[in-house]
Amino acid sequence: MGNRLSKIYTRTGDDGSTGLGDGARVPKESLRVEAYGTVDETNSAIGVVLAVPALPAQISSCLTGVQHDLFDLGGELCIPGTRVITPAHVQRLEAELDGFNEALPPLKDFILPGGGPAAAACHVARTVCRRAERRCWSLARVEPVAPDALKYLNRLSDLLFVLARVLAREARGSEVLWRRR
Repeated sequence: MGNRLSKIYTRTGDDGSTGLGDGARVPKESLRVEAYGTVDETNSAIGVVLAVPALPAQISSCLTGVQHDLFDLGGELCIPGTRVITPAHVQRLEAELDGFNEALPPLKDFILPGGGPAAAACHVARTVCRRAERRCWSLARVEPVAPDALKYLNRLSDLLFVLARVLAREARGSEVLWRRR
């Protein structure tokens, strides 16, 4: 890590701009800042899941690894042209997803967000992740974004859905199913 912040405020953003990792100044509402900002929100939402007491160790380990990946992904998006997320990252998520999903019964109904504190927090993280994916796709329509970064976010939202199912079953014995009225 090159620079360490000894002073948290710089006042350089008081004009509505922010600095990218390459030193360029852009508006705070730019698509790039929206993309990496929402990836950061996803990371924070996962932090809330990890803060739930007695989270299963396998899930905790998986999500901690994801947090590191998301930090890297945010850096990738913050420095145009940088590539950090690789096909191996996507493959690892797919393997985790398959492993957690294997023990679940087939899905026959829609699931409502809920099912206990950890499952509900996981659903929130999933929806924030979906927003991050949408923001990254918005950016990708006008500037280059690595395909693996986009795939990673897509698989991550799927993983978070499956983890919410696992956590709901652990807390309640089943998911909260949507019932048509």
